[in-house]
Amino acid sequence: MQKAINIGLAAAIVVLGAGLAYSIASRPQSGMTAAEIEAIVAQAAGAQPAAETTPEVQAAPIDTATIGPVIEDYLLANPRLLERMSIELQAQVSAEEGERARIALAALEEEIYNDPANIVLGNPDGDVTIVEMFDYNCGYCRQVVADVMALVEEDPDLRVILKEFPILSQASVDAARIAILVGRSDVSYQDFHTELFATPGEIDTQAALAAAESLGLSRVSLELEMGAPDVSDALQRTYTIAQALGISGTPTFIIGDEVIPGALPKVELLRRVENMRECGDTLCDGTGQDGSTYGG
Repeated sequence: MQKAINIGLAAAIVVLGAGLAYSIASRPQSGMTAAEIEAIVAQAAGAQPAAETTPEVQAAPIDTATIGPVIEDYLLANPRLLERMSIELQAQVSAEEGERARIALAALEEEIYNDPANIVLGNPDGDVTIVEMFDYNCGYCRQVVADVMALVEEDPDLRVILKEFPILSQASVDAARIAILVGRSDVSYQDFHTELFATPGEIDTQAALAAAESLGLSRVSLELEMGAPDVSDALQRTYTIAQALGISGTPTFIIGDEVIPGALPKVELLRRVENMRECGDTLCDGTGQDGSTYGG
């Protein structure tokens, strides 16, 4: 999002320049007060509605040789203007992204929360749900395992949905296939999940089979079933959700109407859960999504 903001800010400066150019070219250039220039800047930046102009004024020629120094002088004298514009632009971008996420999440509610391949930890009927999309070879995913499991143990009203989202390697895909089969069995997926993340080195088919076998499952049966079409379909459904939501990294959390990329620490997860209970949103101050991320 930062790249988009930087590009947008550059565009805003161009718009600002165009607004100053237009206004200065369409009136005498001497005698303009700071207040008048500030009003022009505010109008160019979109903070104020543009005044109605006649076709004759709109067609006024622009003296670029004179306009450039005026713009430069004003910006140098008012450097905080760009900061204010950047903050406003970031707020607008965050609001737009939040609205797009809300629309997409509403359209995908059934696929996200009621997929038969979902692994549900904690209270299946909990009043707040955290969805985590993860890859077993993701270092940041490994980093948040203890925090997520702690929330499951500490909060009796929390539901956590784990979605296999292997994107880093073929080894990740193979491990996810085994994990889906483990999720269908009678053994504890939570134990499998934590043991596999605690396994050193690359997590591949053999690592996943070893973790499953330690819980009493048949290595041979799992290896024979891991390529089944229904296993592939379960992975594809998660990829489809990720594409629709613009998710390209792990871990990614979904809480309420917020899609949160990165390794969110326990304190931030807890804050969002508490806010969901308090006001039905991840933020309760009326400012919308703040875009805070941790990790990558």
